[in-house]
Amino acid sequence: MLKRIFFKFKEKEIYHDIIESLVAALEAKDTYTSGHSERVAFMSYELAKALGVKGIELENIHIAAHLHDIGKIGVPDQVLNKNGELLPNEWEYIKMHPKIGFNILGKSKKLKSISNIVLYHHERWDGKGYPEGISGLRIPLGSRIIAICDSIDAMMSDRPYRKSIKFENCMNEIIKNKELMFDPLIVDYIIKNMNSVKKFIDTKSDNLELIVG
Repeated sequence: MLKRIFFKFKEKEIYHDIIESLVAALEAKDTYTSGHSERVAFMSYELAKALGVKGIELENIHIAAHLHDIGKIGVPDQVLNKNGELLPNEWEYIKMHPKIGFNILGKSKKLKSISNIVLYHHERWDGKGYPEGISGLRIPLGSRIIAICDSIDAMMSDRPYRKSIKFENCMNEIIKNKELMFDPLIVDYIIKNMNSVKKFIDTKSDNLELIVG
């Protein structure tokens, strides 16, 4: 029994190390991704938990949020690190990153569920997202949660081509895109719990450990 527990613990430890290595590989290529991925992972975990997600599904959402941009490893450096707005043809490269991430993570049987969440995190509720243009409840719950958290962090962070916006303006954009970009039920939760949402957005997550079940 103890031997079985030991090997299970070691397996989780190796699993944790592999995920951290993947994140580190991306951070070496794209410095913006470092803090962004950690903040999105923290927000996604807290939001999913508040929505009643538990167990392995909650853990998978948290890990997928850490790895949601891993496909940017396959995006050319001159596009990924461009100091300015992207041209239409450059956006096409960026739009490839969910599929590249899916292909990277899909190589591992243990990361299959996580790879699907990553694949669909840029889909929109109205079906106008990418890479496949699926809509509504066909988009995995984890992807829908990450989509909102990803957008919140992007809007509230400085980028080379624009300044961050205030929390209130960010929330107005989220509300404006209810049933367009975002799951209306998740947006409704955010509206009803605005103070709680602001609290976990403001929480410093620099020292948070990646949760692996």
